[in-house]
Amino acid sequence: MSSSRSAGPAPVPESGRTAHPEHLGHVVFITAAAAMGGFLFGYDSSVINGAVEAIRDRFDIGSETLAQVIAAALIGCALGAATAGRIADRIGRIRCMQIASVLFTASAIGSALPFALWDLAAWRVIGGFAIGMASVIGPAYIAEVSPAAYRGRLASFQQAAIVIGIAVSQLVNWGILNMAGGDQRGEIGGLEAWQWMLGVMVIPAVLYGLLSFAIPESPRFLISVGRTDQAKKVLTEVEGSRIDTDARIAEIDRAMRSEHKSTFKDLLGGRFGLLPIVWVGIGLSVFQQLVGINVIFYYSSSLWQSVGIDPSSSFLYSFTTSIINIVGTVIAMIFVDRIGRKPLALIGSAGMAVSLGAAAWAFSYKTEIGGEISIPEAQGTVALVAAHSFVLFFALSWGVVVWVLLGEMFPNRIRAAALGVAAAAQWVANWLVTVTFPTLSDWNLSGAYMIYTGFALLSIPFILKWVPETKGKALEEMG
Repeated sequence: MSSSRSAGPAPVPESGRTAHPEHLGHVVFITAAAAMGGFLFGYDSSVINGAVEAIRDRFDIGSETLAQVIAAALIGCALGAATAGRIADRIGRIRCMQIASVLFTASAIGSALPFALWDLAAWRVIGGFAIGMASVIGPAYIAEVSPAAYRGRLASFQQAAIVIGIAVSQLVNWGILNMAGGDQRGEIGGLEAWQWMLGVMVIPAVLYGLLSFAIPESPRFLISVGRTDQAKKVLTEVEGSRIDTDARIAEIDRAMRSEHKSTFKDLLGGRFGLLPIVWVGIGLSVFQQLVGINVIFYYSSSLWQSVGIDPSSSFLYSFTTSIINIVGTVIAMIFVDRIGRKPLALIGSAGMAVSLGAAAWAFSYKTEIGGEISIPEAQGTVALVAAHSFVLFFALSWGVVVWVLLGEMFPNRIRAAALGVAAAAQWVANWLVTVTFPTLSDWNLSGAYMIYTGFALLSIPFILKWVPETKGKALEEMG
């Protein structure tokens, strides 16, 4: 899955920071607590996968209406991402996390106990708003509390938490389905299985809220509101007692005052309205979604059942693709600084195109006789291998590389605004794929995968011609 993040408050300058390993354990705890928002981001985004067919049956709805309910969360995501930065600047990063925790909790309870379809959709929007907030506030907070020597590795906690959240949601769904005897609408303790799937998120949501009370406010925010004594205390906690806190406070304050607050107007000026580099960022975001990755994370259980695989096995395959997603993400984190952004993206595009093409071929053998849907064993095996390899190639390339590039390739004066536009384009493309897949699948599942294959192939010349290589370059070199 993609980890869609928006530009949050800028990180503290690195000059003057030194690493103090004796404080690293405390910093790791703080980072892990903040990354719980990323875990919930991944969990809430993909947990709906296990409830798709049950929701269709419970409310007796067609593919178009079902798609609108599944995609409803993305509306909230866009709103949450757009407003989180301002909320965090006004009331603080920790309060922002606590609000997101309350929204995640309310969404889990409301989604598990809907009295109508519109009610379920509304709770999904609320959960989406929390996802959008978490996607912004987590990376921003982690950047602001991390010592410079460890910032890159600590920042990766957010992405790791997202993919772990996706995997855990699929494991929980599979476990609940087995408890219900393989029936998504089977009853457990008076509720249907799919309701438990959506409701279990209460546990990590409440834990996220509790952990937010155990971590300090960002020094940057504390300085911005004049609470310098508290800022000194936090800086000592995370960077050690040997630092000159007065100098660090002055440095942070100076950096904040000199920051250029980029706006949309700064992005204008190219032949097609926006600056060329902004179009490249939008292109990266859009291609990342139009290859169909979120079909796997939102609809994979439904997808496998649509070609005749039983529910229990389909839920297991959803979990195994999530594990592959974690493996691919780790590979990307290892190699993105070693072989560069563009080579990794090209490897991913080629691998995704082959995998998606193989899946399209396999799905073309889908048959329906007397209401029984099936796919030949050989083609079924190809489809399973292709789906897993597609997720692997996406995770080791576009899943991570796009966010690295978006964080590096824009000039300083437009970075925040350009990131915001690119992230918005990503939410829109995500929504488009999510809302169209059920209808495309009903029309022609193989045809849908041919479309995704086409976008994977088109991404190759896009990378070669327009995407800059940012490996080893300072942010100040991006002109």
